[in-house]
Amino acid sequence: MSAPLIDDPELEAGSFDAEAFAGHALASPQNLAAVLDHTLLKPEATRDQVAKLCREAAEYRFACAMVNPVWAAFACSELAGSGVPAGVVIGFPLGASLATTKRDETAILVRLGAHDIDMVLNIGLLRSGDNRAVQQDIRGVAEIAHDAGAIVKVILETCLLNVEEKLRASELAIAAGADFLKTSTGFSTGGATPEDIALMRGVAGSRCGIKASGGIRTLDDARRMLSAGASRIGASASVAIVRELTQGSERGAQNTGGY
Repeated sequence: MSAPLIDDPELEAGSFDAEAFAGHALASPQNLAAVLDHTLLKPEATRDQVAKLCREAAEYRFACAMVNPVWAAFACSELAGSGVPAGVVIGFPLGASLATTKRDETAILVRLGAHDIDMVLNIGLLRSGDNRAVQQDIRGVAEIAHDAGAIVKVILETCLLNVEEKLRASELAIAAGADFLKTSTGFSTGGATPEDIALMRGVAGSRCGIKASGGIRTLDDARRMLSAGASRIGASASVAIVRELTQGSERGAQNTGGY
């Protein structure tokens, strides 16, 4: 028999005003950049490409520059003094690492200076109904990250889950200390959808953030995710998305006749 869904049944979802949040995020290029995780997770990414990612993150003031663990120290060095943190992925992209491996990886990466820890939950254990093991896996990472002042985003890989599994994964992650629920790695069979964002926000309420990731390439994509309840977006097309909003703002100013 599986363990109870969450340890604390007194947790309540509260409310989150997606319309107000989306309106604020889309009000200016600066506001939009502040909710975008500028991401480069391709296995073939080079040092020069990671350096470019970090320069762009600092220039546009993105929420973080998200890289693979091997680039963590380099990214932290490149971002030093910018005020923009480095983010890294843990147990990526399958989530099937040992819980001890995820904890060890987290401990090393926060010592190197990583601030955002995006971990993949153990999808196989979740689908097997082993709720306690899933929750302990997440909690082990969250405790180490939080002790170091870092935050944790838990990747559900929603494209591999049915509705019940998405709901259960969301509750388990929140109970285990997740700061954000995240849809996707971008390396599986699908990415973020507004429907999944709305479902996850319905569970989370105001208890944690929701990160949309996977296949978000345009301003319209970002707008749909924010309107559905996302409070963070992961994208490799972050610069293009912000530029779309900038160009739209400039056209709007021109159409007012200078006023």
